[in-house]
Amino acid sequence: MSGINKAIIIGRLGADPEVRQVSSGNSVATLSVATSEKWTDRDGQAQERTEWHRVIAWGKLAEICGKFLAKGRQVYVEGRIQTRQWEDSQGQKRYTTEIVANTVQFLGSQQGARPDNMSNNDSDYQDFGPEPSFDSHEEIPF
Repeated sequence: MSGINKAIIIGRLGADPEVRQVSSGNSVATLSVATSEKWTDRDGQAQERTEWHRVIAWGKLAEICGKFLAKGRQVYVEGRIQTRQWEDSQGQKRYTTEIVANTVQFLGSQQGARPDNMSNNDSDYQDFGPEPSFDSHEEIPF
């Protein structure tokens, strides 16, 4: 057996998907998905940690994500973990680790995505803090 590379996450989108066309004409969508865990520490204090995941979808799946997903929407993502390397404009080696999705299921209703006029007290929306900034697409060769 050569090995298994499988990632499964359920989380909320930190931003609307970014969909673009690559030189081959294929569509690619970049999603930023937040997952969090909560626990109580030894002192009885509630703790929470959020992880941000860069998710890439290709082809028809990318187009569907761009059409139907929005910031705040909960998603189930299944795919493989991939780390890529490239050189930035200053000649420095850069790396990014992402999940290349083969399945994206939309969870909850579209009301789960937070519209601009929704109050912060809405129980279906969870603020995971600031979305991380990923390197610009121009520096990442496909």
